[in-house]
Amino acid sequence: MRGRGSAAVPVGLLVLGGVLAAAWAQPGREGGAEPELAGPGPAAIPSHRATRFIAPVPGTAAANAPVALPSTPSVDPAQIPPPSEWHEFYFTRAAYSSGGGGWGRRRNSWATDYPKADIQFLTVLQRLTNLDAFSDENAVLLTDENIRRYPFLYALEVGYMNLSEAEVEGLREYLMAGGFLVIDDFWGSYEWDVFEWNIKRVFPNLPIIDLDLEHPVFSTFYDIDEILQVPAYGRFWGGATWERDGYTPHVKGIEDEEGRLMVIINWNTDLGDAWEWAEQPDYPLQYSTFAFQMGVNMIIYAMSH
Repeated sequence: MRGRGSAAVPVGLLVLGGVLAAAWAQPGREGGAEPELAGPGPAAIPSHRATRFIAPVPGTAAANAPVALPSTPSVDPAQIPPPSEWHEFYFTRAAYSSGGGGWGRRRNSWATDYPKADIQFLTVLQRLTNLDAFSDENAVLLTDENIRRYPFLYALEVGYMNLSEAEVEGLREYLMAGGFLVIDDFWGSYEWDVFEWNIKRVFPNLPIIDLDLEHPVFSTFYDIDEILQVPAYGRFWGGATWERDGYTPHVKGIEDEEGRLMVIINWNTDLGDAWEWAEQPDYPLQYSTFAFQMGVNMIIYAMSH
């Protein structure tokens, strides 16, 4: 996997070498002390965001895990303020309804890994490209009239998605107007069925296609020649990278009638977990490197098509 017109950029080495740690210590990030990369605890999250969006970390990880994994935070997306600064790019989360509606436990699946994964990805994106990117998280309701300001939209854990009719209409209008949706972190046949049922309500007449490695999304910035299955943090300790019956990773898509890719679907893989935990010294370099390179490619594709 090589950078466009240059030698391969060792993304994972940049991350583990201190890019993320240095970012948390930047002036202007409250409480931004540099985390210990070799220590057992999770990296610090900027407190001006964490106090508002992150629930306390419960002790629910396996007994041999080196860090405690946070639960999905309880976030009311209607209360999230819009970005205060203008930039060319915003890493924007799709705040969708799930679990029968509302914003409770597993009804808040859109906020998994939020906001740490988003912010850590943006930190690396800013080091690897000259894209003028907003440095903090951004989440938007699918019914928000301002959604068209953001050409890139990220949705994960869509195996719990349960879109309202208003959300179906809002997402369809956004994508037909030129928006780009990235789907990530859902596993197995059951979660696929849930996602497919929802996305077919958005585009009942457009097929879901397999994307082969010749598609431009795999070469917009990095040349990607293999699809890796990126495991959730801790999953790889036992030698397995899959979850449920999601043994094989797939990259699929939905194109409009002119052939423009509107939706890219990363199934049986978890790019966001690699972004969130890449600074951990035991997170395998091959997965974090692939996840960051795939993320950069998807963004460059979204911004140029």
